[in-house]
Amino acid sequence: MGNRAILTLLLFLSANLVPSALAIWLTLPSIGTKCVSEEIQTNVVVLADYVVVPNDHSLNPTIAVKVTSPYGNNLHHQDNTTHGNFAFTTQETGNYLACFWVDGNNQGGGEVNVNLDWKIGIAAKDWDSVARKEKIEGVELELRKLEGAVEAIHENLIYLKGREAEMRSVSEKTNARVAWFSILSLGLCIAVSAFQLWYLKRYFQKKKLI
Repeated sequence: MGNRAILTLLLFLSANLVPSALAIWLTLPSIGTKCVSEEIQTNVVVLADYVVVPNDHSLNPTIAVKVTSPYGNNLHHQDNTTHGNFAFTTQETGNYLACFWVDGNNQGGGEVNVNLDWKIGIAAKDWDSVARKEKIEGVELELRKLEGAVEAIHENLIYLKGREAEMRSVSEKTNARVAWFSILSLGLCIAVSAFQLWYLKRYFQKKKLI
């Protein structure tokens, strides 16, 4: 029961914390761009395959693809294509963006369907090659996969902990600035009120009203 509970916990964490594979169906308009973004840490392997799915409305459509890093670096760019793939290891932490659009070579007009298979982290690892290279199979291979999942979970938790610390620091700095602004505003209001009282008192004394 204890082992089963641990396995269940690992599977739950793997589904929620480990970067995984995303199979996405995109419908591109005849004019315009559709993008897919994913927040990824550094030193994470990303693999993706995309292919145009023919339909009755578009004849031999081709698309253009551009993938950029969080800082705007171009990681992949392809024009006039019906299928392709890209692979890279992330060097920056943040949102990676993959944009698709019809590049004009669309005889039938209308929308174009694209199937995108996006694999991140442990999901992008070629376990068949690992099994052949290290001559492992069965339970040992599954344990190796679980070990990789645990490492990915650990790295993700460290990343989330760092993000939480950054957000807490920003929140504390913001609260301190708001507190100082409130104190300065209150002091300014008191100073203005005191000046008004002094001015009115002097004015009434000159008019001999008091």
